[in-house]
Amino acid sequence: MDAQFKTKRRIVLKASAMALSAALLATGLSACSKGDSGSTEQHVLRVGFVSSNADSEQYYRQQFTDGYELTHENVDIQIVGAVNYDDQRYEEPDPNKKQPDIYAEVKKMMEGSNPPDVVIMDSGVLKRLVQDNMVKNLDSYIQDNKFDIEDIVPSVINGIKDIGDNSIYALTPTFNSSALYFNKKMFADAGIDQPTDNMTWPDVITLAKRIAKGEGKERKFGLAFNRYGSDPFWDSQTYAAPLQLKMFDNTAEKMTVDQPGWKKVWTDISDLYLNKIIPSQEDLNNGADGGIIKDKAVYNPFQGDLFLSGRVAMSVNGYDYVSQLSSVKDAAAKNPKIPSVDWGVVTVPQFTEVPGVGGNISLSNLMAINAKAQNSDDAWEFIAFNNGKQWAELKSRSTYEMVSRKSFLKPKDGMDYNIEAFYTLKPVPPQDPAIDKLYQDKPNLYQVQNIAQQLFQEVLQKKKSVDQALKEWQTKGDVMLQKIKTNPNGPLEGDGGGVIGEPRPLD
Repeated sequence: MDAQFKTKRRIVLKASAMALSAALLATGLSACSKGDSGSTEQHVLRVGFVSSNADSEQYYRQQFTDGYELTHENVDIQIVGAVNYDDQRYEEPDPNKKQPDIYAEVKKMMEGSNPPDVVIMDSGVLKRLVQDNMVKNLDSYIQDNKFDIEDIVPSVINGIKDIGDNSIYALTPTFNSSALYFNKKMFADAGIDQPTDNMTWPDVITLAKRIAKGEGKERKFGLAFNRYGSDPFWDSQTYAAPLQLKMFDNTAEKMTVDQPGWKKVWTDISDLYLNKIIPSQEDLNNGADGGIIKDKAVYNPFQGDLFLSGRVAMSVNGYDYVSQLSSVKDAAAKNPKIPSVDWGVVTVPQFTEVPGVGGNISLSNLMAINAKAQNSDDAWEFIAFNNGKQWAELKSRSTYEMVSRKSFLKPKDGMDYNIEAFYTLKPVPPQDPAIDKLYQDKPNLYQVQNIAQQLFQEVLQKKKSVDQALKEWQTKGDVMLQKIKTNPNGPLEGDGGGVIGEPRPLD
């Protein structure tokens, strides 16, 4: 997610939160305030987040707490964070300094002398907290308060239950998701049936190969894993996410990549690039979508977005892309020179090995009650409020996040599209907590993937076969794992060593 998108998204979310607070007051929801908690005395509810900095509290309040505080006048909300990133922002880089263990800091916050009552986190942190018995089971709260969970999107509630071994330890008011967008006209022109829900990856890849055609700047591509170009290696990781392939064992001492599963993934993605089914960076830079052509500047407001430019038939994108497509349609109505894509959307393709699981559903605002909460009743009321129907009805106006209550999930602004495509599949389960801990204990583990990125490029350059590349990754990775075992924090010599600015785990 680029910085411009993050900024835009934050502005929209802040505006939405402010509108939410005003609307809640206007609807008289304050009736659920003073009387429900059983106390009219002024008291504090502490809400904890995994990370914070000087700028984040205002955002957290506008996004999560303002509406509650305005309708619960006897409650003062305090925001606390487990990790303050301002502490690192002004430090000089030190490659030998171990980075903070995020989960350890979360535990410290929750077990402190003045712990938060509510903790808001993503699914990976929740899974570890559940295993360590640090959050309360919400099933009894839901039953005793007759709290409606039947209206919550099945993929969301089932994803939460998967984390808690079929029990509910948290609720989330929103989720992020992706789907497969497709260009209806490209399929009609090619005389090929459009994609449908619940297709498998082999079926979609076959479609992509059939529809791709042309040469050079006239080339039409069958598929892309996002709206803009990306690194082929990371495309392979996006593609393989539901398979949860492991790069190394649970001790980080032995690589596990010279395996049929990895070979299938690398073969599939490299084949798509080599046959120009997916656009490469070179294709994006060839001048057909703006930039400089023969020393003349060419303006294109959709430069780099080949789906909007009508050159990619299918693209995996987030729900927020609906807003972009809507704005393009509005602009095209005013300016006939602007092309408007006639699009549809279906579920992200599935693997037969893990049916019903999609790779792009994210549960990042999970709200749980700390097992050591000093104010459990208000903590539950806060969670119930933020996950209630009134909140969802107002929040559903956003096109950047989806609300978890399906009765308020409707196409935006009178548009007609298959909104169920975004929430039919279950999310990929969180990564094994043992692997998370390895990355914390051995920060150098992220360097092992550097080897893979280079080798994947060599496959695309036809310098190596997939078999050769994976065997080399296995061999070099084993050597590096032994070096990391000896030196888990400091710089490594050779074999793909270096500094990674924004590490991303592979498993």
